[in-house]
Amino acid sequence: MKKLLGVLSILVIFLALGTVSASAAVNGTVKVGLRFGSSAVSSANLENTQSGGYSLGYYDDGRNFVPLGSIAQTAITMRPGADLGNFDQSGPYGSYAEAASAAAGMGGWPAYVSGQYYARQSGGSGHTSTSVAVTDTSSSAVLFEFDSQGIYNLGVLPVGGPTWFKGYRYAGGFEYPRVTGGGLYVVNVVSLEDYVKGVLPYEMGKGWPEAALQAQAVCARTYASVTAKHLNTYGFDLCNTTDCQVYNGVNAAGGDTDAAVDSTAGQRVWYRGTLAETVYHSSDGGATESAENVWGGTVGYLMGKADPYEATVSIPNYSYTVTYTPSELTWVLQNSGYSIGTVKNAYVSERTSTGNVYKVTFVDTTGKSLTVKGETCRMAFYSTTYSKNVKSMRFSINGDDSGMNSASGYYVNGSGSTLSSISGAYTVSGSGTVAPYTGKALYVLTASGVQALSGTSGAAVPSSASSASPGSFVITGTGNGHNVGLSQYGALAMAKQGYSYRDILNFYYTDITVE
Repeated sequence: MKKLLGVLSILVIFLALGTVSASAAVNGTVKVGLRFGSSAVSSANLENTQSGGYSLGYYDDGRNFVPLGSIAQTAITMRPGADLGNFDQSGPYGSYAEAASAAAGMGGWPAYVSGQYYARQSGGSGHTSTSVAVTDTSSSAVLFEFDSQGIYNLGVLPVGGPTWFKGYRYAGGFEYPRVTGGGLYVVNVVSLEDYVKGVLPYEMGKGWPEAALQAQAVCARTYASVTAKHLNTYGFDLCNTTDCQVYNGVNAAGGDTDAAVDSTAGQRVWYRGTLAETVYHSSDGGATESAENVWGGTVGYLMGKADPYEATVSIPNYSYTVTYTPSELTWVLQNSGYSIGTVKNAYVSERTSTGNVYKVTFVDTTGKSLTVKGETCRMAFYSTTYSKNVKSMRFSINGDDSGMNSASGYYVNGSGSTLSSISGAYTVSGSGTVAPYTGKALYVLTASGVQALSGTSGAAVPSSASSASPGSFVITGTGNGHNVGLSQYGALAMAKQGYSYRDILNFYYTDITVE
């Protein structure tokens, strides 16, 4: 979920949706991973010139901050304790103050190790692979060392307002889990309401109508309340990318986005007594889709329906066209793990009741077919190598769903044989007359009924098809995202027509309450 207008959010969902009765937030607090996995860092800076320094400690199981000591510096750097090398140690001492006093006398630093305070200095034979050190950014002097043997992680709580990290300002505090044998994860521990204020500017943006911003605020708050998808793997609830919700702190927050959060404070979406998982997307292209047709499993509040609102506003890049050659599409599928030879044909083989794509079938030159369904229909086309993707669940391939228009010709009575051209072919009329094809429109019988065959006289052909190379697969579509739940541009359109945020939420989510 991204910036205003050009690239709004696309929640990427790879889980079984449902409802939950309890909030994923603990004591009104969420943990958000800012750096983790492959983005783990060797050092992490914080800077807050508006504050009176930092409180150092850890977050307990209830996400309460437990202070151990404090420092006055405003620019600090966290790094693995192993970077400090060997040390000598004295203690334990009865308090942080006593350890800090002893450390000052020996030119060292205070340390908290497995529940006790020590004074440490460089040299000796002591060594640690599990601690995290706090240093002065400008002088590199060690200020504190924390080592709880993995039971707890170093916590840093700024004394004052939001704090800078990697070009963004964040409310709340920070936690620094050690990665085995390596660097640090960086986790923002923040109140749910401040978190939503850091989501809204990036998921919808300043300047949108109040009702749209309010609807987005309720969605973001509810989604954060039920989603702890990274807790078991990384120890935090949500990431800060489109895999969860885009969250970059308070940099881009404005009066209108903050007001939308404040005016809906605490409000969330409920479905029959349980919190709903309020997934959303940028635009649906004309109709939302039921969760069961995208991810599998019926979800009562995520039911597809025609969307009459999006068409009333201008949506950037609403329509899209992407073209694949047979070799490109073959490479994309094979490198995604699909067992298929050189692709000869690709077509939409089944649609949902709302007209979105439900199944796509690929056929190779040996006649072997591969059918994918649900969100895989669009994700199967995704390629970073070719910088191509199908953006929504609402598209067509080569202009129709017949499956009769292949990369190398036209199928006759199924996929067993083809004609490279329909010139000279014979046709059967509605009255049963057999005659040579004369250039008139041809019709085929598909799962969706009788349709005109793309490319024959009188049949609709996408405008981009004429510019595509012969044998290419031209995919045209509308919308951006998985089509499930709230459409952000639909919310914009409804707000412009005077609908309230509750009206918007009740349109895009079925049988819900907002409270």
